[in-house]
Amino acid sequence: MTQIAGSLAPPANPPNGGKAITVQFNDNMLLPLLLGDHDRHLVRIEQALGVRLSCRGNRVAIAGDAGKVEAAQNALQGLWRRLERGESVGRPDVEAAIKMVEVDTDPRLPLSDMPAIRTRKGAVGPRSPGQVAYMDALASHEMVFGVGPAGTGKTYLAVAQAVAMLQAGKVDRIVLSRPAVEAGERLGFLPGDMKEKVDPYLRPLYDALHDMMPADQVLRRLTNGEIEVAPLAFMRGRTLAHSFAILDEAQNTTAVQMKMFLTRMGEGTRMVITGDLTQIDLPVGIRSGLRDALDTVEGVQGISVVRFENRDVVRHPLVGRIVDAYDQRAAAEGDTRREAGARVGTDI
Repeated sequence: MTQIAGSLAPPANPPNGGKAITVQFNDNMLLPLLLGDHDRHLVRIEQALGVRLSCRGNRVAIAGDAGKVEAAQNALQGLWRRLERGESVGRPDVEAAIKMVEVDTDPRLPLSDMPAIRTRKGAVGPRSPGQVAYMDALASHEMVFGVGPAGTGKTYLAVAQAVAMLQAGKVDRIVLSRPAVEAGERLGFLPGDMKEKVDPYLRPLYDALHDMMPADQVLRRLTNGEIEVAPLAFMRGRTLAHSFAILDEAQNTTAVQMKMFLTRMGEGTRMVITGDLTQIDLPVGIRSGLRDALDTVEGVQGISVVRFENRDVVRHPLVGRIVDAYDQRAAAEGDTRREAGARVGTDI
């Protein structure tokens, strides 16, 4: 197997108080894939981690602060291991590697050995520190709440875990559900039969399924009932046994709907509840079932709550910056309202 070894010859002129190393790669067929077109992967790592990278032959020199040099080396090693396994390395993989080393997720666990969810269509690995914690929770807990911004992989990873368990025979079926219409599941005004009415609202779940399985297998399992995709209203009165059940967009459930869903859990069943508390579309005055559930059951044995942050967004890097901008504006508006309230109190 191709190995990565640190050279004894450091690059010239390391920064004051810094560190300089040279990393050698002994497979010249894979090296261009690691570097990217016109070394763009190295350039991105340089920009993100604040190090100097240069490539000569089959060696990459890294110079900078000691901690940043180590982080860059770990990122390169993780990407190299992907190539050794026959996996591709693109811009999203580079961004993921950077995120994983920017935060000390687990110093005992090399980036290349992070957990993965293995389906027959391939392995799905974490791309952020939050995803590492989430995947650990999915593997070890019967009920998991994944809460955080859009684009953090909450639903995608839950579907991946469900598919992996179904293909391994650990559950008999997958049940995917979400509130069909944000403000109360009012479907009657839509044209078509029930399936045509609800399919647009369930499309993100179908998309995730098709990423995990061949299309013909998805269709066959939907037809024979091994996979069920249904609006939340259809869950009432049922007991889900030996199933993997996912409730998506849970911030748009009411407290009554949430309790109804949670109590569908039967023998041998796993449940995952995902949502974003900043995107509640319920009418004013109705408390989100997700918020109510977190206040009620967090800390109960067997339940894990994983909270994602903006840094865990794994879509285009601009998405994370957009989320940050909205959060900053909301915080500024909150400060303005508090200041206005304080002035009113002073005037009275």
